[in-house]
Amino acid sequence: MPFPYTYSFESVNATITGPNGTFSIGQGAGVDEAGITVEMAEPKNTRTTGADGLWMHSLHAGKSGKITVRLLKNSHTNLLLNAMYNGDTNNPAAHGQNTITISNVLSGDVITGQGCAFAQQPTITYSKDGQLVEWAFDVGRIEETLGAGAVL
Repeated sequence: MPFPYTYSFESVNATITGPNGTFSIGQGAGVDEAGITVEMAEPKNTRTTGADGLWMHSLHAGKSGKITVRLLKNSHTNLLLNAMYNGDTNNPAAHGQNTITISNVLSGDVITGQGCAFAQQPTITYSKDGQLVEWAFDVGRIEETLGAGAVL
């Protein structure tokens, strides 16, 4: 089956939704060239080798992880995320209630992070050149479906 030969961030849609707002954190949100990262918190498997050389695999149920969104310092989305951060961390009922959805319409990828909590206020650097602002989220459950790619 043929696959698309081009990748473009222009095909990536990402949204955060929670008690304190809903808005884009993908294409058009001032995302830095380092983009968005999705990473799992732990391995899915542990292999144990016995004294006699036989082995055992242990399948782990955990699907938690981290999503990091990197924005340009002058992105308006920093203001929106900061307001959401303040609302979420000032109200325990709102903390950890966000959902992040990332999709790539060209490849067919769909990633959903449920139970997203701001890990911390981002580090802000003022220097000769404008820096990026990294918003990290601890995620309770990540569901990933990587697509086969669109056939045009």
